[in-house]
Amino acid sequence: MPKQPAVYILANDRNGTLYIGVTSDLMARLYQHRAKEIEGFTSRYEVSRLVWFEMHETMESAILREKQLKNWRRIWKIELIEADNPLWRDLAEDLGFDPLASPTPSSSS
Repeated sequence: MPKQPAVYILANDRNGTLYIGVTSDLMARLYQHRAKEIEGFTSRYEVSRLVWFEMHETMESAILREKQLKNWRRIWKIELIEADNPLWRDLAEDLGFDPLASPTPSSSS
């Protein structure tokens, strides 16, 4: 997949924590998220399952779409994901990435 602006949604599990991002190189960015190369929200909450993405012609249009989605209600984001990905499959596997390890249950204290 050549470099092209994209907006994407990652999740840690079905109906779990969501992260919306924008990038000029989806493949490289997915690798960074999956390898936890960038400290922050996605590595802290183990959010690395690609559940939705949208390619754009320009970075400007991708950034506008990202901002729009970030302002949406959570239910609208879930409906967007489930319109094309009702099982919340990891779409990164379709792009050649290895399957993620199954989520580990968090321990409660």
